[in-house]
Amino acid sequence: MATQLTNREKLAFKIDHLSDSEIEEINEYISIMESMRREYHQPDAFDDELVTALSSAYENRRAQQVYEWEAIRQRADYSATKVRAAHH
Repeated sequence: MATQLTNREKLAFKIDHLSDSEIEEINEYISIMESMRREYHQPDAFDDELVTALSSAYENRRAQQVYEWEAIRQRADYSATKVRAAHH
């Protein structure tokens, strides 16, 4: 009786018959799969890198300044309103 080949054995057989460029494409695909696996198991590390990259972008620094200025302006307006109400 013939024994069944495992998936690994089938894959090894197929790889032996691929061209160098096809092997390179498979290696790139495997690299993508490994990256996705790392991201899945460590999502915070990827998110932290993404947030760091975005927060250092010029547009985001400017947007943060505008947000902070608006928050300060609103607090000042609120304080001024309270002072006026206290004097009346």
